[in-house]
Amino acid sequence: MNFRNWKKLQLVYLYQSGPNTRIRMEQQPTRAEAFALLCEYNKQESLIRHGIAVEAVMHHFAAKDGADLEKWSIIGLCHDLDYDKYPDQHCTMTRKILEEKGWPESYIRAIVSHGWGICSEVEPIEYLEKVLFATDELTGLITACVYVRPSKSILDLTTKSVMKKWNTRAFAAGANRDVIVKGAGMLGMTVEELVEETILAMQKAADAIGLRGTL
Repeated sequence: MNFRNWKKLQLVYLYQSGPNTRIRMEQQPTRAEAFALLCEYNKQESLIRHGIAVEAVMHHFAAKDGADLEKWSIIGLCHDLDYDKYPDQHCTMTRKILEEKGWPESYIRAIVSHGWGICSEVEPIEYLEKVLFATDELTGLITACVYVRPSKSILDLTTKSVMKKWNTRAFAAGANRDVIVKGAGMLGMTVEELVEETILAMQKAADAIGLRGTL
């Protein structure tokens, strides 16, 4: 094992009641490893593209904040890791899978926190967690807005166009507006500001998420 890989390994001691202590090796995943894991547990193209969309958004916000681009991106990519195979155990199975893979607790906690109030009791506390919580549902709403455009492209999508659909709850009904509003508040942003930044982020990944359309 070279020194670089050795530095990525950490011994984490998980203290339990009683005399026994369990030791687990944590290793920071690479993007290639994370994507392979996503594809192992998700066979629907729409879910994989959603993961890539959220990855792009997390990368965008990390760059603005001067944060760890790879960490933020990987967390976004795998946030719905268990959804295809275990929709009724969403977030719960993700924790189990990632613990078995030796992922760092900070990655796991961030991913599980995006389901706060719906399928998880883990509240988003860190800035990274708040961004994930705020933008996950929003990427779905933005994608739906793209699909009804003549161009079928995110490249000419505007914040105004998204906000026109905002109050039509029957449109993209699966995109939880209440979560988006709560998440924007956590970030100290208006919904309009959050929509604008999320569109910009997704535009950078237009080809990868299948939203270039005819432009």
